[in-house]
Amino acid sequence: MVSESAEFKGIGTGAESAEAFGSRVRSAVIWRSGSQILAQVITWASTLLVIRLLDPADYGLFAMTQVVLAFLAFLNGWGFASALVQSDSIDPFRIRQAFGLLLVLNGLLAAIQFFGAPFAAAYYGQPMVADLLRVQALLFLATPFIALPEVMMSRALDFRRQALVNLLAALAGAGTALGCALAGYGVWTLVYAPLAMFWTRAIGLTLVARLLVWPSFDFRGCGQIVGFGSAILFSQLFWLVQSQADIFIAGRRFEPHALGLYAEALFLAQIFMAKFVPPLNEVAFPAYSRIKHDRAAVRWSFLKTVRVLMLVAAPFYCGLAVVAAPMVETLFGTKWLGMVPYIQLISLALILMTVQILFAPVTNALGKPSLSMFTALSGAIIFPAAFLIGAQSGLIGMAWAWLVAAPLLLLVTTRLSAPLIGVSLWDVVRAMLPGLAPALVMAIGVGFAAEAIRPFGLAPPLRLAMLAALGVALYGALLWLLEREALAEVIRLVLRRKLPDPA
Repeated sequence: MVSESAEFKGIGTGAESAEAFGSRVRSAVIWRSGSQILAQVITWASTLLVIRLLDPADYGLFAMTQVVLAFLAFLNGWGFASALVQSDSIDPFRIRQAFGLLLVLNGLLAAIQFFGAPFAAAYYGQPMVADLLRVQALLFLATPFIALPEVMMSRALDFRRQALVNLLAALAGAGTALGCALAGYGVWTLVYAPLAMFWTRAIGLTLVARLLVWPSFDFRGCGQIVGFGSAILFSQLFWLVQSQADIFIAGRRFEPHALGLYAEALFLAQIFMAKFVPPLNEVAFPAYSRIKHDRAAVRWSFLKTVRVLMLVAAPFYCGLAVVAAPMVETLFGTKWLGMVPYIQLISLALILMTVQILFAPVTNALGKPSLSMFTALSGAIIFPAAFLIGAQSGLIGMAWAWLVAAPLLLLVTTRLSAPLIGVSLWDVVRAMLPGLAPALVMAIGVGFAAEAIRPFGLAPPLRLAMLAALGVALYGALLWLLEREALAEVIRLVLRRKLPDPA
């Protein structure tokens, strides 16, 4: 997110004013985030139906394949394409070089996954994993046709056409998932749906971006692309070690049914961080790249992003923790109630993780992707160590590991990245408090209410509706009483009113 104040000069390109640039960024955020929300509504509607038709063991098998897929996907060259966004200028030949790199890398990854699938199946002791991975190799072949048009449109802050294609892809994925589940395809439902979504995006983005270029396999002179992309690549590698370590460790220790409960709890708890924050970061990276020479604008914009995001994220996570039981029973059914303790613990940890991932777009835009790489390396050490220790107490111990590792990683990230941005740990904490403090008080109040109505034996949907309504009302009242200025800032942002001088 970037500054919208006219105090910040030269933040656009050419003669573009700060006000015009701020308007473009706001429009980009609305299109990207709005389309993401609508796409998620479509996906969730399908998922809620599919999850009732499938078994937790199906999700356990699928989670095993995702570890392999994720560890290969970090090499898909997206970071090389992202170098085109950070560059001050580009030429057609560099675009062709980037396309060539993407084709070569993803072709190799598809072959590695196809022929290496039996080794992954042997590790997990699940022969079915090999068949699933071979089909999922087709995902890599779609990546070049998604990455290049997406980064080129992001460079121009053109998220409207991306949004329309993403919505179409969401419909294709949701329709495929529902059709396969009803047809009794079992775990294959979870494989075919992403394939339909990926290839719809690949074709759609290539067409709307009008980016049908001939690839160049002459990689001479592409040092900037490789240098910037390599730092991003290693950051992604370390992030994947951090994010996939729990499933990788648990896959050999626990049977698929138990692992499926943990994996779906993790998915549900991470919905906000994984589905809504990345679209904001996609807009933030090119926007910060435009104002990278104005450090006052960067600092103000970063703290504003933390403050506004916490006003939404903190009540979401705290509310999820206290209404997890009636929500799971209402949406998924009683066979999924084992997810509840995992959701409650992981949700609280993700409040801090949501802030932590906001640092990378800023440091990357400022030309220091090495900082993101070192913070990701820290996470790749802290989280696996915590999971190995927690696994001794079962899957619940791994959920507790999140509450230990998340604050440690945020401290390390702030220590490494804050000086470049011009902020301190206390600045970050102060930006978090307007949303976090009322959310914690709200969660305590809703928790007491949940215990008070438990003896009445109300139906889960009714309990969920009552507690959710109480949470919204209580949080809104606390914001009005204690953080009226922060609430006014959000209203001004939504209504597109002029913001006060950031000084």
